[in-house]
Amino acid sequence: MTPGVRRRIAQAALAMSLDIRARPELDFDTRMPVDIYDVCHALGVPVQFVDINMEGMYVKHPPRILISALRPYPRRVFTCAHELGHHVFEHGSTIDELVEGAASERQVDPNELLVQLFAGFMLMPVLGVSRAFSSRGWDIRQVGPAEFLTVACSFGVSYAALLTHMSASLEVLSARRAQELGRIPLPKVRELAVGLRLHDPLVLVDRFWQLPTIDVECNTYILFPAGSAIIDEGAVLQYAGIVAGRPLLRADKPGVCKIVYEADQESVTRLVRVARFQYVGLSRYRYLPCQDDRDEEEEEM
Repeated sequence: MTPGVRRRIAQAALAMSLDIRARPELDFDTRMPVDIYDVCHALGVPVQFVDINMEGMYVKHPPRILISALRPYPRRVFTCAHELGHHVFEHGSTIDELVEGAASERQVDPNELLVQLFAGFMLMPVLGVSRAFSSRGWDIRQVGPAEFLTVACSFGVSYAALLTHMSASLEVLSARRAQELGRIPLPKVRELAVGLRLHDPLVLVDRFWQLPTIDVECNTYILFPAGSAIIDEGAVLQYAGIVAGRPLLRADKPGVCKIVYEADQESVTRLVRVARFQYVGLSRYRYLPCQDDRDEEEEEM
């Protein structure tokens, strides 16, 4: 594929991501992170997690998206955006084995490249990524893996997906630097971020977090801003320690709680939503404590 063809495909992907954000049922700012499952729901495309060893599947009639519950939580987010791309570009039904992150040059199918780029732009908008670093006072050329992980978490994507998107699509990170950062094992990145060896996923939440919710899966650690107050009547989170004055908690069981912290001299409240580990079912029910929604799932599907 020539650079010119790839550029035109990227322009189409970017334009569609902006069009989706501007639709009346969504009306998202061009810089803000989005909950891709809420986007699909607003566009009338149900999302269901399945215990099948694949990446994702788009079914055209009636439109729906199937995602493997066996993949890492952030990867499912990107897969969902990828499958939504097949829907908005009116492709036929597909079963995808994709490489996480923005477009890989190994992908030569124009439709696959198109939806892969769309997923990157939809989840990590150009202005949003720029603001994520500048608002924190970080220079992209100088910050390390912990800072990139923080930004990735704020968009709900993986560390690898952010590096690939910033290098291959946004072209604000050199390929060499992206490769250097990408070679660092994820457990080591977590250790650099919190000073602890964590084998389970870690989400870093700071006072610049933009999403109204903090979405994680059971068995995930969450580092909250200093001075955070956790309102957790259902005890879905368990205290795990203090890291540089910031509370570290572990998602213990599915459910919803609240976190309150100070940002820009204002009190901010966020919902923390913990999904069941490798949950199977419709995405809208992933936070329910008990899986008693199967009848409703069948009705909607």
